Amino acid sequence: MKALALSLLIGMAVIFAVSFALQDRYAWLQYVRAASEGGMVGALADWFAVTALFKHPMGLPIPHTAIIPTRKDAIGASLSGFVRDNFLSSAVVRTKLDSLDVARKAGTWLASPAGAERVAKEGAAVVRGAFTVLNDDDVQAVIEGMVRRHLLAPPWGPPLGRVADQVLAAGHHHQLVDLLVDRAADWVAANYEAVTRVVSDRSPSWVPSFANDLVGDKIYIELSKFVAAVQSDPDHQVRRSIDAYLRELAQDLQHEPTMIARVEGIKAQVLGDPQVRSLAGRTWATLKRVLLEAVSDPRSELHQRFTTAVRDFGARLVEDEELAGKVNAWVADAASYVVATYRDDIAGVIEDTVARWDAQETSEKIELQVGKDLQFIRINGTVVGALAGLLIFAVAHAVFGG
Repeated sequence: MKALALSLLIGMAVIFAVSFALQDRYAWLQYVRAASEGGMVGALADWFAVTALFKHPMGLPIPHTAIIPTRKDAIGASLSGFVRDNFLSSAVVRTKLDSLDVARKAGTWLASPAGAERVAKEGAAVVRGAFTVLNDDDVQAVIEGMVRRHLLAPPWGPPLGRVADQVLAAGHHHQLVDLLVDRAADWVAANYEAVTRVVSDRSPSWVPSFANDLVGDKIYIELSKFVAAVQSDPDHQVRRSIDAYLRELAQDLQHEPTMIARVEGIKAQVLGDPQVRSLAGRTWATLKRVLLEAVSDPRSELHQRFTTAVRDFGARLVEDEELAGKVNAWVADAASYVVATYRDDIAGVIEDTVARWDAQETSEKIELQVGKDLQFIRINGTVVGALAGLLIFAVAHAVFGG
């Protein structure tokens, strides 16, 4: 494009030279000379204007030339301010978002099989990435710390006592007592020989065997009757004794220092440092394995449930006017907050980026992007200058003669 514009200028110069030399012999060449003269003036003026944007014309440090290299930072700041004031404003963002109806467009996409599958796929990638970034030792340390802080640090006795009080007050323990009594009755019914053998083993050697058999049979019968009585009588003395013992135990767990200390001792034995550390490690390893398997398998129940939930939510966004309105309002509020809070920082990226550019390199980049169009200015200047020169000469010739 530079070559074409320059060729037109050279062409005008050649035409001017020829017409200027022969205009006395051929009067009509005066018009050609005037047109070519105007074309040269227009071409030179526009060449100067275009060149002055990017460099000093002919290397001469003429004021107000090489505008882009010398005023790069000011241009960046001005562009940053222009973007901030005209694009990064709450009113502009809200108006645009209101016209988009983000909720319904998002809902339509989420409700489609492809959209829901894409969300599930990206969610799985996020989970896998998170597990890749997370350090197993650090996560286990966090779990272990939470277990110690929330499970082991508080005393167990009082909470267990309060829970036991509530269970006893509601009578839920009766089912457990019934179960134990039923199991005892079943055991007695199935272990006649075991009961009589205990009598034989405990009796003196001089006692006749038939006497042992009689005593053993009697004891078995009485034991069976006793268990049956406890089983059939909800208000049996044994049941009342069990209730009294459990209530006393519940109170001791809450208020008796010795019992509380015993529970803490049992807790320390069961959940000491090695056990807690092992529990944290197993918990994290299991959770990690299960989640990775679930998110990596498109046929897993977790993947299918998540995909279904996404599609259902998308359908609700499309069909539920109230929900769509709320989502649109939330999106607009969030975008407005971000723009209002960070507009200077966002626009500042433009200014900072331009400031880091090399002046000469910046000028060359911009010239490569818009230089082709700017060369049309030179071409148009040549053509317009020629027409203007011809018109001016024609008018002057008509008015003043010659």
